[in-house]
Amino acid sequence: MTSLIEVEEIGKRYGNIVALADVSTSVSPGEVTCVLGDNGAGKSTFIKILAGAHPHSSGRLVVDGEERHFASPREALSLGIATVYQDLAVVPLMPVWRNFFLGSEPTRRFGRLDAKFMKATTKSELSAMGIDLRDVDQPIGTLSGGERQCVAIARAVYFGARVLILDEPTAALGVKQSGVVLKYIARARDRGLGVVFITHNPHHAYPVGDRFMILRRGRSMGDFPKSELSLDELTGMMAGGAELEALSHELAAELGGESEVAKTLSSEVSELKTT
Repeated sequence: MTSLIEVEEIGKRYGNIVALADVSTSVSPGEVTCVLGDNGAGKSTFIKILAGAHPHSSGRLVVDGEERHFASPREALSLGIATVYQDLAVVPLMPVWRNFFLGSEPTRRFGRLDAKFMKATTKSELSAMGIDLRDVDQPIGTLSGGERQCVAIARAVYFGARVLILDEPTAALGVKQSGVVLKYIARARDRGLGVVFITHNPHHAYPVGDRFMILRRGRSMGDFPKSELSLDELTGMMAGGAELEALSHELAAELGGESEVAKTLSSEVSELKTT
């Protein structure tokens, strides 16, 4: 299968600060590539490179087989790379249909908004994604966080996205709403889009992911297809099991094996190994 995007040894420097180094992965049509890492791991920098917000300093970014250096997000968007950020650029008091077409409103004669077309299109596009809203005239601010995320996903699909980058879409959501968003991520994948799912939660990533790239301190810990990585292994790599084990041994030596801190850390390492 031909990849939509390939990143090879991508790096980003801000002066003397290395924000990202030697990161490689790929995004293919009909697949979800999950990028996982804690705060400060380099996820935001990676998103900005793919979205065209920041140029990369080293490595290669290849889109449709051609090497690219994006000058702006508009350039990335023109190639079908759309980014849905965690804070969502919506106007809470505007109806759903106005937000769906925000910035790209079709007009009729004399420059009047084609409200009828926008309402019908919003409803049909949301239905195609399996989103059944009671009324597209309701303010988007009355929707749940999960529903707003789903509207943003459907909007990106309608406006021609081939690659959909989702920035922590489940971070501020409860269990039920996270499940709703994960369902629509799977729907976008099933419609042939390449999805980049940025998250710090392996339990959200694993059910929908086809490929997993783990970042820590700006470097890749590996890039794995799902067939090569279990949820337990993914969770252990995310939690830094090897680092915790080394730290527990150091504490035991310095504080004594009977130290409560050493005991607690040792217990946490044991739990990681058995989960």
